[in-house]
Amino acid sequence: MAQFLMRSDPAAYAAARVLAPAASQPHLLAGFAFASFTDDVCDSGPLEERRRRFDRWVGLVRTGLDTGQVQHPLLRAFLHTSAECGLPRRWVESYLEGTQIDLRFPGFVNESDYQAYIDQLTWPFAMLTTGLVQPGGGDEKFARSCRLLADGCQRTDFLADLAEDLRGGNLYLPTDDLQRHGVTRADLEQGRDTPGVRALISATADTAHATLEKASRIVDEVAEPHRPLVRCVLSLHHQRLRAITSRGAGVARGPLRDQPVACLRLLLQERRSAAGVIQRRSCR
Repeated sequence: MAQFLMRSDPAAYAAARVLAPAASQPHLLAGFAFASFTDDVCDSGPLEERRRRFDRWVGLVRTGLDTGQVQHPLLRAFLHTSAECGLPRRWVESYLEGTQIDLRFPGFVNESDYQAYIDQLTWPFAMLTTGLVQPGGGDEKFARSCRLLADGCQRTDFLADLAEDLRGGNLYLPTDDLQRHGVTRADLEQGRDTPGVRALISATADTAHATLEKASRIVDEVAEPHRPLVRCVLSLHHQRLRAITSRGAGVARGPLRDQPVACLRLLLQERRSAAGVIQRRSCR
């Protein structure tokens, strides 16, 4: 599981290992590994092969949820976490249903299509990961905060992965946004550096920044030991967005990669913050 997570999102894995409370780490990593692995099942190979692979995986998951018995080690870890944390099954089912969108992604015509994608896929992903820091997945207010976080992080990821997604035949920016800035799909596929492309990237990044700012309310909604990790996740995505804005049209020509030194700086900053909280408690 650790090797899988280090390959899929090394920055998130490092943040969880360094900043999450020791007792929570196995559950957070199990949730993230399950959600990421499920997403990966849909991502590679011919459509019919991916569909068969996904159907087999969904069958395994539902059998495990029904019986508690499963051989797959990653799934076994997640089922244990789900039971221990009291995660509502509806979030697992919602994620399994939502992930199927990526088997044959239709594209977004407008913002409403994008928001429907967040509801169906990215929000459940957030509840299988961030939702594990609250017993039973938390209350409705917390769930809505997770949705804001999911929206901001997803829009960031779509920008960071724009070049790779285009090579795979998918465009995750709404057609309406392209038209508003006078950009064609061919402009993005060919990596053209035009004022319209730069404006599109900048405006999308600004929207993501604003959503992440709204999502920052989640920091006060989690227990204090979990706040360094949540702050780090928010800061990491703001950092990615600044890098995206700096590259402009360049994000259509190659994927954005996290800079190790910048990520380390964020981790150390939050690590010191967490240590300060512990020290203040010990002095009381």
